[in-house]
Amino acid sequence: MSGVNAVDLLLHPVRLRIVHALASGREFTTTQLCARMPDVSRVTVYRQAALLVEGGFLEVAGEQRVRGAVERRYRLRQDRPVIGTGEAAAMTLEDHRRGFAAAMAVLIAEFNAYLDRDGADPAADGVSYRQGTLWLSPDELAEMTQKMLEVMRDLVANKPTPGRAPYLLSPILFPAGQPLQPETRQ
Repeated sequence: MSGVNAVDLLLHPVRLRIVHALASGREFTTTQLCARMPDVSRVTVYRQAALLVEGGFLEVAGEQRVRGAVERRYRLRQDRPVIGTGEAAAMTLEDHRRGFAAAMAVLIAEFNAYLDRDGADPAADGVSYRQGTLWLSPDELAEMTQKMLEVMRDLVANKPTPGRAPYLLSPILFPAGQPLQPETRQ
């Protein structure tokens, strides 16, 4: 995908779902990806996976012949492009609007897929989607963000093993409402 940056490539709900599916070193064929996303047409999954390969996010982990056709297993490239601080800072308000919409579409689709699974049990699985408002100064926001990153840093490195299940974590943080203006005394 020459000339397309990581922001443009990832701001698409199906491509973002494919990236999530392949997180933590997992490998899937397009057939397996289609099974994970039954709400998405097979043609769309194949096309979006091809765009992620072309854009440098995915690589072919292996190939095998299945009924005369070549079936490829895909994985995320270790050196894949990322949306770094510079790219995020350069995003327009419309880019942020598109990115948030794509992230929400992924959450809704993945949550519905979870609920549609045999044996889905939100209480037993620790499902949570709470919201709350925090009043933070810029320093408190930076400190909270740093602490959250420290907690997650080690857990992000976890590999799939028996007894572990993948959990989708989507922290969302933005200013809600207008900030209070200091009262002026006359």
